Amino acid sequence: MTVNTTVHAGFDRAVLGRRWIPVPADDPYAARVVRQRTGVDFDAAAGRVWETDDFLYLPVTVNVREGDTVHRVRVVFALGPEVLVTWQPTAGFAPFDKALARIRRTPHLAETSHGVMYALLYALNEASGRVIEHASEVLEAMNDEIARAVNGGTNAWGQEIGVSDMQDTLARMNETEEVVSRCQESQLLLARAARHLRAELPVDQVRLAGLLDILIADINGVQEHAGFEHDKVRYLQQSIMTSLNVRQNQIVKVFTIITAVFLPPTLVATFYGMNFTHMPELAWEHGFLATTLLTLVAAMIPLWYIRRRGWLR
Repeated sequence: MTVNTTVHAGFDRAVLGRRWIPVPADDPYAARVVRQRTGVDFDAAAGRVWETDDFLYLPVTVNVREGDTVHRVRVVFALGPEVLVTWQPTAGFAPFDKALARIRRTPHLAETSHGVMYALLYALNEASGRVIEHASEVLEAMNDEIARAVNGGTNAWGQEIGVSDMQDTLARMNETEEVVSRCQESQLLLARAARHLRAELPVDQVRLAGLLDILIADINGVQEHAGFEHDKVRYLQQSIMTSLNVRQNQIVKVFTIITAVFLPPTLVATFYGMNFTHMPELAWEHGFLATTLLTLVAAMIPLWYIRRRGWLR
């Protein structure tokens, strides 16, 4: 079986075909043929790090961007001394096109199974980096919405922005946080696979060892970027929720103050609503004015106290 991906003329496709055998997950016949030919058994590996006499199985879960959609897929490497077998979602797995471009630039990678696996891990790390950049762009696109919510903006009807106005933004932020979290997990798996590859590398492949050291550093760099974006999402989420909570607390405070101001006048009105036989002020010439002034004073006392305590700020 040879690589079924188009490559440039002048690239020795036969050499790569002897070192790398891709097995599509949707082609059980290809898996049987490869198992009979090489002894690779992905079913027995069961998606775990597993070693046999001939192969080292390394599963990697990666995130792949297609337009504005991010898919989570699994790739399993079966690394042998002479050949690398990959169990991948489809025959023409898009991220591996980057690996072929890398091999075209440095043809010596196709001469060993370790070199081919390095190129594939390099491509998967680049794919993760693009997903993180996409997540960053999504957050940047929401900056105006977030700024309006934090700074007390209004919606299309001139009303202050509330929780209901930010539900869509918060949902997109939660999706972005999930994508970034998955990328962090993927980087851990990529780093583990790269370290295993580095440990399996023959001592005479000094040049490839240097490339692997750089790749491991790049994988860690993408993981740090993912961590930064994750912290950024969390900060923005907390900023929005804190702003909305403060605004809701202010609304509750206004209603509380109104209740406190009108409670004493309500008490006065309650007294005069009682059905007593004798109420002297009813016959008094200035009774209505005195009662009105009493009600006003009763309302102003709690308002003065609230203002003095600074609760109106």
